[in-house]
Amino acid sequence: MARHAILPRTAPFGESERASLDAVLGPATPVQRAWLAGFLAGLDAAGGQTAAVPAAPPKAAEPLLILYASESGNCETLANTMAKLARKNGFKPKVVDFFDLDVASLAQEKRIVAIAATWGEGEPPARAMRAYGELMGDGAPRLDGVEFGVLALGDTSYAEFCATGKALDARFEALGATRAQARADLDLDFETPAAAWIKDTLKALTPPPSADNVVAVDFAARAVEDDEDVEPSREPKVVEVVDHVNLNSSRSDKETIHLALEFEDGAPAYEPGDSLEIYPENDPQLVDEILTATNLSGDEALRRMLLSERDITTLSATTVERFAKATGHADAQKLIDSGEAKAWIEGRHLIDLIETFPAAITAEHLGTITRPLPPRAYSIASSRKEVGDEVHLVIAAVRYATHGRARSGVASTHVADRMKNGAKLRVKLKPNRHFRLPQDPATDIIMVGPGTGVAPFRAFVQERRAVAAPGRSWLFFGDRQFTHDFLYQLEWQEALEDGSLTKIDVAFSRDQPEKVYVQDRIDQHARELVEWLDGGASLYVCGDATKMAKDVRNAVVRAYATVKSLGAAEAEAAVAALERAHRYQQDVY
Repeated sequence: MARHAILPRTAPFGESERASLDAVLGPATPVQRAWLAGFLAGLDAAGGQTAAVPAAPPKAAEPLLILYASESGNCETLANTMAKLARKNGFKPKVVDFFDLDVASLAQEKRIVAIAATWGEGEPPARAMRAYGELMGDGAPRLDGVEFGVLALGDTSYAEFCATGKALDARFEALGATRAQARADLDLDFETPAAAWIKDTLKALTPPPSADNVVAVDFAARAVEDDEDVEPSREPKVVEVVDHVNLNSSRSDKETIHLALEFEDGAPAYEPGDSLEIYPENDPQLVDEILTATNLSGDEALRRMLLSERDITTLSATTVERFAKATGHADAQKLIDSGEAKAWIEGRHLIDLIETFPAAITAEHLGTITRPLPPRAYSIASSRKEVGDEVHLVIAAVRYATHGRARSGVASTHVADRMKNGAKLRVKLKPNRHFRLPQDPATDIIMVGPGTGVAPFRAFVQERRAVAAPGRSWLFFGDRQFTHDFLYQLEWQEALEDGSLTKIDVAFSRDQPEKVYVQDRIDQHARELVEWLDGGASLYVCGDATKMAKDVRNAVVRAYATVKSLGAAEAEAAVAALERAHRYQQDVY
């Protein structure tokens, strides 16, 4: 059927031009036509030409608050991506980190989208803790008349999958808000479904079109936004291993690899505090065990896929459910129906599932049961000002045994066992603007990084040396034994000599009968630590989130309570004030 012409023959265009315009405007939605009307009016105004006066004044762009609670940066990236698309769809988006959120202000919003990650065993990201707690508390404002949507990111290998997003979704509804879009709970392979959810949510939040729905466009603001939206490439790059050194002694029960990678076309513009994602390969021996157990050893295409594309170690309740559905195995289904699956998978991998519940499995089944093999992020341990086109990483090999089988970390043992000088590796930069050196190099810094948590602080010290920073630097480092596990010991000694490191305090837990950790050293130096912080120093913590980071924070709170004779609430408030001022920053995992 021929499409009805929109432009009259009297329009000041040639016949072919009218046809082209009709082809564009004919299928356009009312919102798209309204946007185009505002765009052309603004374009004429920006060019100094007299624009036609619309039948009604332009409507202000619809406000949209996009909140994010991010630990690794994925939620922040999605929030900014959604904001760009929202602007193109006639919204005026505002992106806010939960860290900076004034919970009381939520009552003034019309539309809220929350993009939230879950950390550890169902906890919100560390930066979101304060606002999350306020939102869940009795003092949270009513949100009647507010429309909302929640995008939850998580990891099915954890029992409390997407717990933070689920809790936010329920809380917004309990406070009176109206759900405009159903919540999506996404696993590590989130990018494609997240893009679809964002598109659908913006459509659901778009108000109905009206005859006077001409949206004003701020061209100057858009130009500034476009300049600020420039991001590092999301495409992985191939690098060469140019140095591979075990930092522990041969008598240590640990293996920590110093890995130097060289970029052929120049290192990306990374900053101290950023991370690098490694795209690993699975252990070939484990791949072959799976192929043998499934009678698929002759399928070379499947072997290549399992080596580099599929996650063959993570075992979750979802994996068991997919397995039972794909194979029809009755005993696997009984494990699910009994509610015992979550307990059974603890400490087990895919190979255990296949061997425990033997079934006819095809290559297609393995693709369905497993999820994509995700990259692993590691803090960068170098400064470009000192190492040029290289990036240095510090990676501890993960090895352990459960249920009578030796286990190993995918990326860490790929690096430790199968990466040698000259080997190639796929990597991608992962910026972290929430873990940055002070802008003023005269600012003192305190760094707490036991084990591989010391990685970003090696970068900090290199950077401060390169710019001749006048500020003081104090490092707290800890590990098991001084003789075998003092990572970069000679470098720290050289840094003390050249002044790029002012002070170092170490804690080696196994060198004496009682365990000594970095938080114990903070207790011992509480007065000096508080003096540094009162003088304007910034404090940084990197490493284990489950226990170390919490213990260190508690030690800093104790330091304020002891040195300043404060009550528990007052000491907590003092540390919280440091966090709000971005003078207490964490990069934990």
